[in-house]
Amino acid sequence: MGKQMTEMLKGTLEGIVLAILATEPAYGYEITARLREQGFSDIVEGTVYALLVRIERRGLVDVEKVPSEKGPPRKVYTLNAAGAEYLDDFWTSWSFLAGRIDHLRTQDPAGDRPADDRRET
Repeated sequence: MGKQMTEMLKGTLEGIVLAILATEPAYGYEITARLREQGFSDIVEGTVYALLVRIERRGLVDVEKVPSEKGPPRKVYTLNAAGAEYLDDFWTSWSFLAGRIDHLRTQDPAGDRPADDRRET
């Protein structure tokens, strides 16, 4: 992943993880696997685990320790009401930013018509 993508991901990964937890509870490795399935192939588990600690401390998830077939119990994270509200705000912010960025991307440099409408004369 390029440096620019890494920097953009830092600002959005929290919302992305909460969106994954909105579909069903999961533990750290499952979240990492789902991120990789969605194309975030360079995500490392350590990044996800650090983020999970932060969102747990902020009260955005509930945590339950469940027995594991191998090793210590797993911490399963479930999105709670505060996390759902935070996720709604995240999607609102995302929609606003994506719309503004798309507008800038498609705008004519002169500012008078979309780039897709430019014609050779």
